[in-house]
Amino acid sequence: MAKNLRTKIPESDTMIIHDVNEASTAQFAKEVGNVTIAKNVREVAEKSTTIITVLPEPSHVQSVFGQVLQPPTLLTEAPNHHKRLFIDCSTIDPKTSSEVAEAAHASGQGRFIDAPMSGGVVGAAAGKLTFMIGASDSVLERATEVLMMMGKRVIHLGPQGSGLKGKLANNYLLALNNVATCEAMNMGVKWGLDPHKLADMINTATGKCWPSEVNNPVPGVVEGSPASKGYEGGFGTALMLKDLKLALKAGQEAGIEPQLGSYAKDIYAAVEKDESCKGKDFSVVYRFIGGKE
Repeated sequence: MAKNLRTKIPESDTMIIHDVNEASTAQFAKEVGNVTIAKNVREVAEKSTTIITVLPEPSHVQSVFGQVLQPPTLLTEAPNHHKRLFIDCSTIDPKTSSEVAEAAHASGQGRFIDAPMSGGVVGAAAGKLTFMIGASDSVLERATEVLMMMGKRVIHLGPQGSGLKGKLANNYLLALNNVATCEAMNMGVKWGLDPHKLADMINTATGKCWPSEVNNPVPGVVEGSPASKGYEGGFGTALMLKDLKLALKAGQEAGIEPQLGSYAKDIYAAVEKDESCKGKDFSVVYRFIGGKE
């Protein structure tokens, strides 16, 4: 993402980066060039107009923005006196995101939007990510211009928090579709069907979905898929479990009791504990349930 952004912004623009992994930032600066490494996140906020964050958990987002926003002197004592645009691309729960947005807006130092993404490591490297954003109309054009430098599509779903709600709804469905695809393919193979022919049939019929067509869980059905590489790469089971938990939590906070999600959560938790499946792409559910490889 950062490499694509550095490539597409004007040479005269300054890119300031920070990560807890200092070796990673040093390597990035060496490979890409024309970037400044900040000592901490506050320095990034002080010297930048647009701040993009990508963090693993809600607590990390809270911690980072606690440091970014305090003291509330970005517009008076920092080198840059322009109001900031904070673009958070983390996948966290909407409630935490809204709390951070409220803190940012109350401080008067800028606007905060949620912009979770889809496309994975491959999409990030290729600049083909899809961003789902929750933002006010007043910052939509500016945010879209920045995000399109790292992706191929920006979908505005509504006010702040809407991007995360859309992302979690999508990943909830993905989690269920993956389990169902693994079970259906396992059934067909155990019944004696050729997995390639079965997948071709499903993908021209009503069962077609991303796990059946692009990320089929049976090794060899889709060349280059994680399943065809020992379930390496792709979207980790732990990340799928994290997103599923976030979706369930957000659903419960809205008075929704999803019927299938809790079963899927238990399946992914068990998969991640299994030594032959742990750390693999989430299509490894097929292996977990005894699928023929």
